[in-house]
Amino acid sequence: MPQTAAVEDRNVRYRRRLRQAGGREVLFQLPDETLRLIDDLKERQGLRSRSLALLQLIERGTEAAQ
Repeated sequence: MPQTAAVEDRNVRYRRRLRQAGGREVLFQLPDETLRLIDDLKERQGLRSRSLALLQLIERGTEAAQ
C-alpha cells in the first residue's frame, strides 16, 4: 500500500533532521545471532536503541584495531 503524502513528508523531515545532526539512516541485513548480540548489549548497557549498541561495538573495534 503506498504511503500517504503526509507520511512521506514526515519521513523526509526526519531524514533531513538526522542528516543535519550528522547522522544517516542505513539498512543492514544481519544474521539472527548478530542481532541477539546487539540486543543483549543494548539491554546490559541500558541503551535506548540498537543503533547505539552497534555504534558502541564499532567504537570498541576501532580502539582495538589502533
